[in-house]
Amino acid sequence: MSNEQVIDGTATEVRQAAAEGAASKPARRLPRRTLVVGAIAAPLALGAVGLSLAQNGAPSTTPIAPVAISALVPSGGIAAKGEVAEIFGNKFVLQDGTGRALVETGRQGEDGKLVAKGETVTVQGRFENGFLHAAALTHGDGNRVLLGPAGGPPPGTLDWAKDKVGLGPNPDVPALTASVQAAGYSDVRVTGRGPRHLEVAAKGQDGRERQLHVGFDGQIREKRVF
Repeated sequence: MSNEQVIDGTATEVRQAAAEGAASKPARRLPRRTLVVGAIAAPLALGAVGLSLAQNGAPSTTPIAPVAISALVPSGGIAAKGEVAEIFGNKFVLQDGTGRALVETGRQGEDGKLVAKGETVTVQGRFENGFLHAAALTHGDGNRVLLGPAGGPPPGTLDWAKDKVGLGPNPDVPALTASVQAAGYSDVRVTGRGPRHLEVAAKGQDGRERQLHVGFDGQIREKRVF
């Protein structure tokens, strides 16, 4: 018998043994929990990359007519319109014919590119301690940029992923607004949304501004009194 025949015979035996071993070895079954988690995670992963089938979306903030910068007062929901005079990272100076205000844009504005020097913008947000904390920016061309909680749950979180695929809570904004009014508040303005609540600005019975945390279950909590 030649060396080639011996090698071929040995190789054949090895292949047969491997095949028999694979056939006799029971297939590994995934735990039931793994299958369930995978079934839930798959659509969430699709939503996270923008391939969602549906999206609840954040409720629209209440449009607020801008006031002159000199007329800005402490408030949970107020707006001003003017020209961008200076930019300092995530802050910029907004000016009109009556004065100047320092606008803070949070993490989304850290690169200093949310606005351009010299352009006219409308800023809606909370005015407190001399700062206008922006919740929304509207550019001259009408393009509106939502900042912070106005856009819903923080990007990358489970609540955000559920929203992207239509599995998140869908708040009844008119009903929640009505419940705030029934609790004795007036001039109710929706200023943003969290994972399971609305951020609301309103006036109390004493006429002072309040910032409210309104749960999707209807519970109302005062966060600030201005």
